[in-house]
Amino acid sequence: MKSLQDAIYNWLTIKIVSDARPEDTAAKDTTDLFEQILADEHNVESKELKRDALMYYVTVIQEGDSKEYRFPRDLIEVMLDQIRQEPDKYLNYPEEE
Repeated sequence: MKSLQDAIYNWLTIKIVSDARPEDTAAKDTTDLFEQILADEHNVESKELKRDALMYYVTVIQEGDSKEYRFPRDLIEVMLDQIRQEPDKYLNYPEEE
């Protein structure tokens, strides 16, 4: 991912889904993938997430510097809203052993 902001957006969008659906292994795996991208490609050392009625706020530490990004909740929660509206299209398949 070229842009740190894009990587954070993608991580946050799927993290919200993963947090709401802890049994969703695909969401968890995708969250882990984006966390790895943030660490490996963007040198993000840590992340802090906050939200209010309108926005999500993500503060990252990158190479010792703190940076904050803001995203509208309706933009971030669109995937979760879609899953909730049509759950039959987003079934969780258990991992094979």
